[in-house]
Amino acid sequence: MKRIDLNCDMGEVGEAVTGGAQEELLKYVTSSNVACGGHAGDNAMMRATIEQCLRHGVAIGAHPGYEDRANFGRIELKLSHEEITTSIYRQLLALAGIADRCGARIGHVKPHGALYNQAARERELARAIAEGVARWRSDVVLVGLAGSVMLREFSAAGFAVGAEAFADRRYEPDGSLRSRKLPDALLRKPEEAAAQAVQIVERGSVIAADGSTVPLHAQTICIHGDTPGAPEFAAAVNRALRAAGIALKPIAAE
Repeated sequence: MKRIDLNCDMGEVGEAVTGGAQEELLKYVTSSNVACGGHAGDNAMMRATIEQCLRHGVAIGAHPGYEDRANFGRIELKLSHEEITTSIYRQLLALAGIADRCGARIGHVKPHGALYNQAARERELARAIAEGVARWRSDVVLVGLAGSVMLREFSAAGFAVGAEAFADRRYEPDGSLRSRKLPDALLRKPEEAAAQAVQIVERGSVIAADGSTVPLHAQTICIHGDTPGAPEFAAAVNRALRAAGIALKPIAAE
């Protein structure tokens, strides 16, 4: 039986954390990526998110990004290798301290936003991220864009890796994500995201923005928690994967 992890970025929007939207999402995913206070989140949101994940049996991961809250970590920054490494380490320590107090374990790390997209094409940045994680722990799964150089660098640094695809994002022919600056960067309908997720798992490919077929082999699929209607997207993707006979299992359990 084919299997896949279904992950979601969480702990980023206070209203979602406290207003019930995040708990609704947790009904349909197997892993969470919890903001560590860099691009978003704070201690209270981290604790609330971890507690929600524990209630729903969802695996917990860390989601560090550029410490640029004004731009939600989605603007590329030019930082030194050591600045990146130190920032990643600092954010992981913040989340880990709260997780320890909640009796939870962090099993994976996934960079956020511009940091993720830059590392997908810049080897040095990917190395800096891996070094930041290694200062904390080396027994976690590092998640990165399927087919990208970041996965190769994470693996070379000695980490188990998780190749990630996206249910709710459109792709370029080279396998990169379509820029959010473009109006069609996001899939707008839950059924479109569901169909894309099933194709990724069953066929190992995705249809790019120009209509071409791009090979794409993934171990985890992401749904963004800040996508409008995210719970509906997550529910549709979950149902479609299960209907196709695909098992859902956390990436850190591989």
